[in-house]
Amino acid sequence: MKKLLLYSALFLVMACSKDPESFIPHVSGYWEIYEVTLADGSKREYTYNDTVDYLSVTDSLTGFRKKMKPSFDGTYTTSEDAESLTLKIESDSLHIYYTTPYATWKETVLNATEDELLIVNQQNVRYLYKRFIPITVEK
Repeated sequence: MKKLLLYSALFLVMACSKDPESFIPHVSGYWEIYEVTLADGSKREYTYNDTVDYLSVTDSLTGFRKKMKPSFDGTYTTSEDAESLTLKIESDSLHIYYTTPYATWKETVLNATEDELLIVNQQNVRYLYKRFIPITVEK
């Protein structure tokens, strides 16, 4: 009976685990920070963001991330600064490796769907992003 319960629990865990490869198509796009959960469990919600993160990933799993400032006319302004990135699946997880002239670091994608992106960094800070939907004002 114990073996049956153990196998059932193992099957349930395996069936519910997410395939990190399925996250890849959802990483690209405009994302706005929604909530940050610190390592101690405290949370901060963001009700307004004046910038959004734009992630661009190519078929070779390389790309960049930039901070973009949306305008009401549907355009964006940004600086020329960008973080190079590479996606890699390692140890059954999707990792994003970032590189700038000043630093390199890694984040892990915990979940990525059409509408949400959940990332954890090496300090165990979790970032929940929502897909950015621009607000345009017609003239």
